[in-house]
Amino acid sequence: MTQADGTLAVSGEVAVIAFERWLDHPVEAVWAALTEPEELAAWLGPGTVEPRAGGRVAIRTGAGDRPEQGRLLSGRVLAWEPPHLLEHEWLQPGLDLSVVRYELEADAGGTILRLTHRRSVAPGATGGRAGWHAYLDRLAAHLARLPVPAWSERRAAVQEVYGEAPLPGV
Repeated sequence: MTQADGTLAVSGEVAVIAFERWLDHPVEAVWAALTEPEELAAWLGPGTVEPRAGGRVAIRTGAGDRPEQGRLLSGRVLAWEPPHLLEHEWLQPGLDLSVVRYELEADAGGTILRLTHRRSVAPGATGGRAGWHAYLDRLAAHLARLPVPAWSERRAAVQEVYGEAPLPGV
Protein backbone atom coordinates (compact mmCIF):
# COMPACT_ATOMS: atom_id res chain seq x y z
CA MET A 1 0.00 0.00 0.00
CA THR A 2 1.13 3.54 -0.71
CA GLN A 3 2.13 5.68 2.25
CA ALA A 4 0.58 9.14 2.55
CA ASP A 5 3.24 11.84 2.44
CA GLY A 6 1.07 14.90 1.96
CA THR A 7 -0.11 16.96 4.90
CA LEU A 8 -3.10 19.21 5.39
CA ALA A 9 -3.16 22.12 7.85
CA VAL A 10 -6.22 24.32 8.30
CA SER A 11 -6.01 27.76 9.87
CA GLY A 12 -9.10 29.91 9.85
CA GLU A 13 -10.40 30.07 6.28
CA VAL A 14 -7.24 28.66 4.66
CA ALA A 15 -6.22 25.06 4.07
CA VAL A 16 -2.63 24.28 3.09
CA ILE A 17 -1.70 21.02 1.37
CA ALA A 18 2.04 20.35 1.57
CA PHE A 19 4.37 17.73 0.11
CA GLU A 20 8.11 17.31 0.30
CA ARG A 21 9.64 14.84 -2.13
CA TRP A 22 13.23 13.98 -2.96
CA LEU A 23 13.71 13.46 -6.68
CA ASP A 24 16.78 11.75 -8.12
CA HIS A 25 17.27 14.47 -10.74
CA PRO A 26 19.08 17.81 -10.82
CA VAL A 27 17.20 21.01 -10.01
CA GLU A 28 17.38 22.12 -13.65
CA ALA A 29 15.58 18.96 -14.84
CA VAL A 30 12.82 19.37 -12.24
CA TRP A 31 12.49 23.08 -13.10
CA ALA A 32 12.08 22.19 -16.77
CA ALA A 33 9.34 19.68 -15.87
CA LEU A 34 7.49 22.45 -14.01
CA THR A 35 7.84 25.16 -16.62
CA GLU A 36 8.41 23.86 -20.17
CA PRO A 37 5.21 23.02 -22.09
CA GLU A 38 6.34 19.59 -23.39
CA GLU A 39 7.60 18.55 -19.96
CA LEU A 40 4.57 19.94 -18.10
CA ALA A 41 2.19 18.11 -20.43
CA ALA A 42 3.79 14.77 -19.59
CA TRP A 43 2.83 14.81 -15.90
CA LEU A 44 0.40 17.66 -15.07
CA GLY A 45 -1.33 18.46 -18.32
CA PRO A 46 -0.96 20.40 -21.56
CA GLY A 47 -0.43 24.07 -21.03
CA THR A 48 1.90 26.97 -20.57
CA VAL A 49 3.54 28.95 -17.82
CA GLU A 50 4.66 32.35 -19.07
CA PRO A 51 8.22 32.68 -17.70
CA ARG A 52 8.02 35.82 -15.57
CA ALA A 53 6.31 37.26 -12.52
CA GLY A 54 2.89 38.44 -13.70
CA GLY A 55 2.92 35.95 -16.58
CA ARG A 56 -0.12 33.84 -17.44
CA VAL A 57 -0.65 30.20 -16.50
CA ALA A 58 -3.09 27.98 -18.42
CA ILE A 59 -3.07 24.18 -17.97
CA ARG A 60 -5.61 21.39 -18.58
CA THR A 61 -5.37 18.97 -15.66
CA GLY A 62 -6.91 15.81 -14.26
CA ALA A 63 -8.73 12.88 -15.74
CA GLY A 64 -9.45 13.12 -19.46
CA ASP A 65 -13.01 11.95 -18.89
CA ARG A 66 -13.91 15.06 -16.85
CA PRO A 67 -15.60 17.96 -18.64
CA GLU A 68 -13.10 20.27 -20.32
CA GLN A 69 -14.31 23.33 -18.41
CA GLY A 70 -13.63 21.64 -15.05
CA ARG A 71 -10.12 20.68 -16.10
CA LEU A 72 -8.83 24.09 -17.15
CA LEU A 73 -6.80 25.98 -14.58
CA SER A 74 -5.62 29.51 -15.13
CA GLY A 75 -3.99 32.29 -13.21
CA ARG A 76 -0.86 34.36 -13.14
CA VAL A 77 2.68 33.77 -11.98
CA LEU A 78 3.22 35.32 -8.55
CA ALA A 79 6.89 34.37 -8.06
CA TRP A 80 9.46 33.41 -10.70
CA GLU A 81 13.01 32.69 -9.53
CA PRO A 82 14.54 30.10 -11.89
CA PRO A 83 15.40 27.38 -11.13
CA HIS A 84 14.32 27.45 -7.48
CA LEU A 85 10.89 29.03 -7.00
CA LEU A 86 7.64 29.09 -8.94
CA GLU A 87 4.38 30.26 -7.41
CA HIS A 88 1.16 30.78 -9.32
CA GLU A 89 -2.55 31.24 -8.89
CA TRP A 90 -4.76 28.22 -9.48
CA LEU A 91 -8.17 29.32 -10.73
CA GLN A 92 -10.49 26.49 -11.68
CA PRO A 93 -14.25 26.61 -12.36
CA GLY A 94 -16.25 25.82 -9.24
CA LEU A 95 -13.34 26.42 -6.83
CA ASP A 96 -12.15 29.51 -5.01
CA LEU A 97 -8.82 31.06 -5.99
CA SER A 98 -5.86 29.14 -4.63
CA VAL A 99 -2.08 29.37 -4.90
CA VAL A 100 0.44 26.65 -5.76
CA ARG A 101 4.10 27.06 -4.80
CA TYR A 102 7.02 24.87 -5.91
CA GLU A 103 10.35 25.29 -4.13
CA LEU A 104 13.38 23.38 -5.42
CA GLU A 105 16.58 22.75 -3.47
CA ALA A 106 19.63 20.83 -4.67
CA ASP A 107 20.38 17.90 -2.36
CA ALA A 108 22.80 14.96 -2.67
CA GLY A 109 22.80 14.94 -6.46
CA GLY A 110 19.02 15.27 -6.61
CA THR A 111 16.35 17.80 -5.73
CA ILE A 112 14.10 18.37 -2.77
CA LEU A 113 10.74 19.53 -4.12
CA ARG A 114 8.51 21.32 -1.64
CA LEU A 115 5.00 21.86 -2.92
CA THR A 116 2.31 23.82 -1.12
CA HIS A 117 -1.22 24.49 -2.29
CA ARG A 118 -3.05 27.20 -0.30
CA ARG A 119 -6.79 27.14 -0.78
CA SER A 120 -10.02 28.07 0.94
CA VAL A 121 -11.75 25.75 3.36
CA ALA A 122 -14.96 25.95 1.34
CA PRO A 123 -16.78 22.60 1.12
CA GLY A 124 -14.74 20.21 -0.97
CA ALA A 125 -11.62 22.41 -0.90
CA THR A 126 -9.86 20.56 1.90
CA GLY A 127 -9.38 17.48 -0.26
CA GLY A 128 -6.73 17.39 -2.89
CA ARG A 129 -3.89 15.51 -1.25
CA ALA A 130 -4.66 12.34 -3.21
CA GLY A 131 -4.71 14.35 -6.44
CA TRP A 132 -1.37 16.02 -5.73
CA HIS A 133 0.11 12.69 -4.62
CA ALA A 134 -0.89 11.26 -8.00
CA TYR A 135 0.57 14.25 -9.87
CA LEU A 136 3.87 14.03 -7.98
CA ASP A 137 4.08 10.29 -8.67
CA ARG A 138 3.53 11.13 -12.35
CA LEU A 139 6.26 13.78 -12.17
CA ALA A 140 8.74 11.29 -10.66
CA ALA A 141 7.91 8.70 -13.34
CA HIS A 142 8.28 11.28 -16.10
CA LEU A 143 11.66 12.47 -14.80
CA ALA A 144 12.85 8.84 -14.56
CA ARG A 145 11.63 8.25 -18.14
CA LEU A 146 9.29 5.52 -16.90
CA PRO A 147 5.68 5.05 -18.03
CA VAL A 148 3.59 7.81 -16.47
CA PRO A 149 0.58 6.31 -14.65
CA ALA A 150 -2.91 7.54 -15.50
CA TRP A 151 -3.82 10.31 -13.06
CA SER A 152 -7.29 8.95 -12.22
CA GLU A 153 -5.93 5.46 -11.55
CA ARG A 154 -3.07 6.74 -9.39
CA ARG A 155 -5.41 9.04 -7.45
CA ALA A 156 -7.83 6.17 -6.86
CA ALA A 157 -4.94 4.03 -5.56
CA VAL A 158 -4.02 6.61 -2.88
CA GLN A 159 -7.35 8.26 -1.97
CA GLU A 160 -8.02 5.87 0.91
CA VAL A 161 -4.73 6.64 2.68
CA TYR A 162 -5.78 10.30 2.72
CA GLY A 163 -9.36 9.58 3.75
CA GLU A 164 -10.63 11.13 0.52
CA ALA A 165 -13.69 9.92 -1.35
CA PRO A 166 -13.60 8.74 -4.95
CA LEU A 167 -14.16 11.48 -7.48
CA PRO A 168 -17.70 11.59 -8.88
CA GLY A 169 -17.98 9.79 -12.18
CA VAL A 170 -14.47 8.31 -12.04
